[in-house]
Amino acid sequence: MRWDLFCRVIDNHGDLGVCWRLASDLATRGHAVRLWVDDASALAWMAPQGAAGVQVCAWTEDARPAADGIGDVVIEAFGCDPPAAHVQAMATRRPAPVWINLEYLSAETYVERSHGLPSPQPSGLMKWFFFPGFSTRTGGLLREPALMHTLAGHDAAAWLADRGWAPRPGERTVSLFCYDQPRLARWLSLLAAAPTLLLATPGPATRQLQALARPDGLRVIELPWLTQADYDRLLWSCDLNAVRGEDSFVRAQWADAPMLWQVYPQHDGAHAAKLEAWLDTCLQGATPPLADAVRLAHRHWNGLGEAPAALPGLDAWRALQRAWRDRLLAQPDLTSQLLAFVADRQGQP
Repeated sequence: MRWDLFCRVIDNHGDLGVCWRLASDLATRGHAVRLWVDDASALAWMAPQGAAGVQVCAWTEDARPAADGIGDVVIEAFGCDPPAAHVQAMATRRPAPVWINLEYLSAETYVERSHGLPSPQPSGLMKWFFFPGFSTRTGGLLREPALMHTLAGHDAAAWLADRGWAPRPGERTVSLFCYDQPRLARWLSLLAAAPTLLLATPGPATRQLQALARPDGLRVIELPWLTQADYDRLLWSCDLNAVRGEDSFVRAQWADAPMLWQVYPQHDGAHAAKLEAWLDTCLQGATPPLADAVRLAHRHWNGLGEAPAALPGLDAWRALQRAWRDRLLAQPDLTSQLLAFVADRQGQP
């Protein structure tokens, strides 16, 4: 099928990261994708080689549909609303395209209630809501068919050494990708309780670290911008990953390592409910002491609680992460579910 995927870059490139992964995954499965984006500059480091089957198109105020018309499927990522000219063309296309609003990821209960619901539009078209999620009653998570096979063959020590980022004997390796983080200084002191190599991504992580004193026991390497494939490998190579938002959050859940999630902060406090809903889900089956320790660490990291006296033990935390990943792997991935969802709705008004 031909797909038109619309994306607006709001502030942190996370929307584009999700859309590029989806577009690439669809193309790998034999589909043709036009990615309409208002700021594609981050693809220069995120995906410098592009992807066969994916065409990047400039989304401007006067953007018109491609010469060969609207695709079989139109996806607006995160409620970004396609340009009016595209909607007009969609309304006259026969058969009408399947129009999907790919929503933000959450473990909150409304996701299961809302996934797959229709929304009649003034144009006469139907828009469908597709919610990623963590249960079989949602659209699942992005996971390319070869991802786990590639991860299984990854040599973390060699990969880090080849880039000059190898830990010294006795050091644990931690990756840091964050928004502005007022609790970073306290977290550094927790990390320094054991010899630690901190691999900091460009942007807020590096900027904040440059302004903070580094406690004894902590060594920092400032990383360059990484492609999406190399960022995945970074996650696979670390003993603990601090991630943020949605794209890195999902990718960390496939890695064989504990993770600490900074939810996108919202002024109305909605991020607190997102965090608690995910913790309630992923901590099911954990022993109470471990669940309490992981919850406390996440609450503090998100400005929602007091600082812990220490980070959870990484061995027990890793075992918890593996059990959670196994539960996720038992569910169909997002792209497979999306393809089935579209097939069920093709030919409908």
